[in-house]
Amino acid sequence: MSIDNKNKIQQQDLVVPNQPQKNLVRFNYHEDNEGLINRQINLELYASYVYMAMAHHFSRADVALKGHQEYFEKMSKEENEHANKFMKYQNKRGGTIVFLDIKKPQQQSWSSPLEAHEMALQLEKDVYQALLELHASAVKHDDPHLTNYLEDEFLDEQVESIKEYVGYIT
Repeated sequence: MSIDNKNKIQQQDLVVPNQPQKNLVRFNYHEDNEGLINRQINLELYASYVYMAMAHHFSRADVALKGHQEYFEKMSKEENEHANKFMKYQNKRGGTIVFLDIKKPQQQSWSSPLEAHEMALQLEKDVYQALLELHASAVKHDDPHLTNYLEDEFLDEQVESIKEYVGYIT
């Protein structure tokens, strides 16, 4: 799943218009960052959905690779936890969570664990790229709280996930 132009979500779909004028929690939280957080929530939920599809593929009676099923189930839960962390952060900063449609995984079955891990690697790279775009926006809009949050909670973990998948593939 590479983030391509035809599947990009428009900025106006990521932010709720006509918010109350007096939001006492919101301070130094740019609308662009709020929108990118909503995009990240959607991407993390999509990743969870893909990993759930992989987990259940490997638990099918005709495939029966329990170790892979357990691994991808763990990854699905991890991505779901990331989405929840971003939702809590959005509320903490005074933003509004916008739930978007979660598209279905591009594949429902894989010919081998290697193929699944290759797809997972690309997915992790896509998530990392979106995190980098969010981080760049936070820097651009002088939001040190968000940059620190991303650095402390997500960026290093994402690099580790990419490294882990490369290890499985090579």
